Amino acid sequence: MDIVIYIFSGLLLLVGFIGCLLPIIPGPPLSYIGLLLLQLTDEPPFSDDFLITWFIITVIAQVLDYIVPTYGTKKYGGSRAGVIGSIVGLIGGLFVFPPIGIILGPMVGALVGELLIGRNTKDAWRSAWGSFIGFLFGTVIKLVASSVMLFYYAKAVYHLF
Repeated sequence: MDIVIYIFSGLLLLVGFIGCLLPIIPGPPLSYIGLLLLQLTDEPPFSDDFLITWFIITVIAQVLDYIVPTYGTKKYGGSRAGVIGSIVGLIGGLFVFPPIGIILGPMVGALVGELLIGRNTKDAWRSAWGSFIGFLFGTVIKLVASSVMLFYYAKAVYHLF
């Protein structure tokens, strides 16, 4: 039975890793579930503290993935309208045009928000670019978290061979 758990856990971790690049799939949460699944084996590989720590890291990575594009907009000179546009674009992109909408929604939202308040095109694009940089940074955070969870999976499974 353990071999089925190891295989299914590994698949969840791989799908979680891929999900870091495909915004419609929640990468780190799937990776974390893959680690949790390993606890059902005859010899659970992780301590409670380890699992709690990775739960917290997973939640932080997911939350940052939604916050960082907004921060990027502000950091690149975006106004309140650009930040609100970025948030509206994220929500709209999430539900209306997934998965591409999740990537481009915050950027388009920031651009539209800035243009609506009369900012010049150059400044509006700069805010939109900040939103996109924030999206990329959020993706990197998720990739790092899922990669480390994959490492711990490999380490836990290594003893089988």
